[in-house]
Amino acid sequence: MKVSLVSLAALLGVAAGFSAAPSNVVNTRSVATTSLTSVQLSSTQVDAAPFAKPPRVVREQLPTVYVYDHCPFCVRVRLAMGVKNVKHLIHFLANDDIASPTALVGKKIAPIFELPEDNFVMGESLDIIAKIDTDPRFGPTNQILPASGRKDIKAWQKSVQTLLRTLQRPRYVATGLLPEFQQIDGRHAFIKNHQLPPYEKPEWKGDGTQENPGMDMDVKLKLYAEAMAADPTPLVEDLNARLVELDDMLYSEHYCSEGGFSLDDVDLWARLRSITIVSGVQWPSKLRSYMDNLSALGDVPLYDEMAL
Repeated sequence: MKVSLVSLAALLGVAAGFSAAPSNVVNTRSVATTSLTSVQLSSTQVDAAPFAKPPRVVREQLPTVYVYDHCPFCVRVRLAMGVKNVKHLIHFLANDDIASPTALVGKKIAPIFELPEDNFVMGESLDIIAKIDTDPRFGPTNQILPASGRKDIKAWQKSVQTLLRTLQRPRYVATGLLPEFQQIDGRHAFIKNHQLPPYEKPEWKGDGTQENPGMDMDVKLKLYAEAMAADPTPLVEDLNARLVELDDMLYSEHYCSEGGFSLDDVDLWARLRSITIVSGVQWPSKLRSYMDNLSALGDVPLYDEMAL
């Protein structure tokens, strides 16, 4: 799906201080091909057996996960529950909804896991995953292997952080399709609290004092619109090269680390999913298969069809 910059201005709020970009500005529709593109640059394939999904678990009272669709920590939980084949309810929180999570756990956070049969509520993604993977009510236990502690993948993630923030954050709100951003209040709440490079959080948000009140909201909206209006080609080309590097680190198209499905996959795949919202990405073949395989295994869709 493609959204014009005129639509972008409407989504972010023209009345807040900026108008649509002029028609001669290059936009993301000029980027060739879709993010479904894969290139034959994959490293040697390892013949690893896919994860054996257990039988479906359907509790009389279904557990509920409270999430934001774009949030990688929320995706961790959704992926883990899907891999374990646990039927659950998904409650997508509006990004500006403070009352709902606060009523559950005392503050605005996500994900939140609610187990009605125990009158039990908890936060923190890895704690939630540990809960469902050690409770026999949710099928065979200890199916998700521990994190391996790989430093190469962590270093790669850190090295692309600025690049991904620049590409992904404006697109989250520009699609108009993610459930947490269905209303302008949710979109503005995200923009208010999530800086774009090169700005750092203290400069963007401020600290609530008169000396550092943070950036004016109209300026933030303008910066988000300009980020979407800019030609993304150089950034996408850089990302494509970085994905080739990651492809070489991937053990197989089913697991990123040797031994089987682990918390390495839970974290890595949850972060990589957001890249599929960027049009023009060329995925090395093994990495593309990894994305598709875990999407199907965990029953968590990718963003390819709404990429901008």
